[in-house]
Amino acid sequence: MHKLLASTYKEFLLLTRDIGGIAILFIMPLVLIVTITIIQDSTFKTVSETKIPILLVDNDKGSVSETIVKGLEESNIFEVIKINIEEDAKNLVFKGKNQLAIVIPENLSSDLENKINQNVEGILNKFGLDEEVIVENQPKKVFLAKEVKLYFDPATQFSFKNSVKNEVDKMISRIETQSIYNAFQKQITDDPSEIIFETENFISFKEILPKNKDENILPNSVQHNVPAWTLFAIFFIIVPLSINIVKEKSQGTFVRLRTNPVSYLTVLGGKTVIYLIVCLIQFMLMLLIGIYLFPAIGLPTLNVSGKFPLLFLVALFAGLAAIGLGLLLGTIAKTQEQSAPFGATFVVILAALGGVWVPVFIMPEFMQTLSKISPMNWGLNAFYDVFLRNSSLLEIVPEITLLFLFFIITTLIAIVYNEKKNAV
Repeated sequence: MHKLLASTYKEFLLLTRDIGGIAILFIMPLVLIVTITIIQDSTFKTVSETKIPILLVDNDKGSVSETIVKGLEESNIFEVIKINIEEDAKNLVFKGKNQLAIVIPENLSSDLENKINQNVEGILNKFGLDEEVIVENQPKKVFLAKEVKLYFDPATQFSFKNSVKNEVDKMISRIETQSIYNAFQKQITDDPSEIIFETENFISFKEILPKNKDENILPNSVQHNVPAWTLFAIFFIIVPLSINIVKEKSQGTFVRLRTNPVSYLTVLGGKTVIYLIVCLIQFMLMLLIGIYLFPAIGLPTLNVSGKFPLLFLVALFAGLAAIGLGLLLGTIAKTQEQSAPFGATFVVILAALGGVWVPVFIMPEFMQTLSKISPMNWGLNAFYDVFLRNSSLLEIVPEITLLFLFFIITTLIAIVYNEKKNAV
């Protein structure tokens, strides 16, 4: 026990003498989480709060175009800016000045009404319900299909394009359906007050949210970003940890330690204790940022009420997994030039596989399978289970068990590798 405490104290002295390393470990993750969350928060608000300005060229100036404009304005997603010339709207969008332009074709309202009336009259004639004289073999007038043009900024994300297309398509379909009902209404009765067809939607969608004490749990940017970037910061300690081990080997510290009755496990134990404390301090700072700083700058408050013990447990085992990886990398690497770039790159790869950068569910099937071997994926799922799914301790046991086993396996490999290398 005395040897472990001495090794721990040695690591503490080494860490406190490296001011730049401490700044990287604590300050940079805080800057990262604040920056990313501010950016991501605007994405979360796009759906409900932030209105996207779009250009609208109305060549129809009829009832259909009025309905489209009204629908866009009532969606609370778009801010409609009317413009007269299609070419001007096209140039503004393709140059990146605006995200989107919608062009409504000429005679859309009149042609739609005439086509529907013609179809309705044909149906009623077949059933003998039309009182007007039917002219045999009278050719039907052909109406050319109309196109509502959408111009997108070339830099616009594919998901945004799809959401806009779906919204416009749903709006057009609703207009056509209501027009058909209205045409039948006019043909069947002359009394406009008599309602024959109900045009209100019979089928609707309702999102059921998880509840906590009869209150809906609404996920926000803070709940998504704090666990993700806390995990990223925790795993980034493999860089200074591995450099620390390589530096001791190059400076001859390990040679001096081998002359004393101190096992490699004890040396790694001292590093584990100090860097685990660092991980937990990072975790606490991230929570404090979410609870106190984010509300002060207009972001949602991080709610950890009743969740802190489980969150602390996840951070503890995630820190152990990160430390195990750092110990292994530092043991295998021969120079700082090997450990530093590889460690930083490997953390980014683990983050990408784990779902920190891109959600796992939108990855290709092969990558989704591969993500299951990333310790950051285990930690992120455990954090999300606690933050967003109100999971209990038993429900996060599989993830924290995997993190602990990862720590044990990587540490054992480091010890075995060191023993074999020194035995040669």
